[in-house]
Amino acid sequence: MKKLLFSLFGATFIAGTLQAQTDSTQQATVTKSVTSIRNSTSEDKPLKFNLNESGTHYFQATFLNQVWFRYNESNPGTTVQGEPAARTFDIGLRRTRMQLFGQISDRAFLYFQFGQNNFNFNSQIAGNRKIAAFFHDAMGEYHLTNGNQLKVGGGLTIANGLSRFSQPSISTLLALDAPVFAQATVDQTDEFARKLSLFVRGQIGKFDYRAVISDPFPIYTNGSTPVAGPNATFSGRSHHKQYQGYLAYNFWETEGHNTPYMTGTYLGKKKVLNLAAGIMSQKNALWTKEVNGSTKLHNMLLWSAEAFMDTPLNTDAGTALTAYLGYYNYDFGPNYIRTVAQMNPADAISINPNVSLVSGGGNGFPMMGTGNIMYGQLGYLLNKNLLGEGRGQLQPYATFYRANFDLLNDPVNVYDLGINYLITGHKVKLSFDYQNRPYFNTNNQVNGRRGSYITQLQLSI
Repeated sequence: MKKLLFSLFGATFIAGTLQAQTDSTQQATVTKSVTSIRNSTSEDKPLKFNLNESGTHYFQATFLNQVWFRYNESNPGTTVQGEPAARTFDIGLRRTRMQLFGQISDRAFLYFQFGQNNFNFNSQIAGNRKIAAFFHDAMGEYHLTNGNQLKVGGGLTIANGLSRFSQPSISTLLALDAPVFAQATVDQTDEFARKLSLFVRGQIGKFDYRAVISDPFPIYTNGSTPVAGPNATFSGRSHHKQYQGYLAYNFWETEGHNTPYMTGTYLGKKKVLNLAAGIMSQKNALWTKEVNGSTKLHNMLLWSAEAFMDTPLNTDAGTALTAYLGYYNYDFGPNYIRTVAQMNPADAISINPNVSLVSGGGNGFPMMGTGNIMYGQLGYLLNKNLLGEGRGQLQPYATFYRANFDLLNDPVNVYDLGINYLITGHKVKLSFDYQNRPYFNTNNQVNGRRGSYITQLQLSI
């Protein structure tokens, strides 16, 4: 019954919005006024301060808030504050961010991002309800050429080498959320996918490239106590630099290059098709405890190959197609596995003796590990006048995730179906998503499946 109510909540939220807009059209003068306001909104100017008369030197601010309303079918054995919880409903801030950036001279670019993530009733630290926001990015770069051919930069940055989803523009995502598995070391040896790095990046003709040297954080700085065991975990003993590289070829238009972030969907505003490959490596990044009691260090080597397309289909109707397919090969050392639960609404550990610890509690599933992953997205932007002129667009989408990890005896198959209601493009966006995921028994075989239902409201300027 709760599942039905939550599904109806999401559907009613969207339907109610549409109905309210439909009712307002009964008054012609109101319709004309609302249409005028919406048309002017589409031409809103950015929060931008020009530093010179021509505007080539500027500084700009953006703000974003993503609120989740979620009903989750818990993994078996889940508890919330020690009490059994087969189902949960929670409200949370998935992301709250501000960006400050600008071209402060002919060749110097400055970028900051500040905010917080995953703030819900269960995310609090004992004695502290004001979970600290933090700098996600604080970096600068210098153009060594007159264009984008060669830039060198450094600082705390998300500039990565592995894939486009290792550095996603979260305000322009197609699916409800980013595929976090592509941020392969997230909050292990980095700060929410950001690292202290020195990088070069640029565009030469149809090629887009970036090369990065990062200084990863020691694993114990995330609050964990590193202990070597039979399965690989991040080492608490050895410290080496991390090396990354990414190369893409753009067959049609080239993508924007202002910041390192990569767009999720252009909503038909660009015609993009590219193929890309990326790599990330670090010496002695992980360790295991051998049978004889000695500790063995293991190198980390991750790589991917991917294709991305975003293209208008009918410019008069405003329809567009977005598609992505990627293959990821991860070597973290013998039998490495990591379970992730995004903004977990429950305690992280399952107390069911028949369920493997790799499932975790709440909404978790094995997301990163030694093995390989296939991931795909497909989205279709429907006719811009389907709901009536000036009333936004609908964009249904589907994603799939399939991982074969060495430690597990069955693949991890996760499916998402959803729809975006683009009220004012990405600025005002209402999304509804259903995710279906597996959980595993103590033989590391799939023992059943669970679902989550999420309504997200995104507001950004």
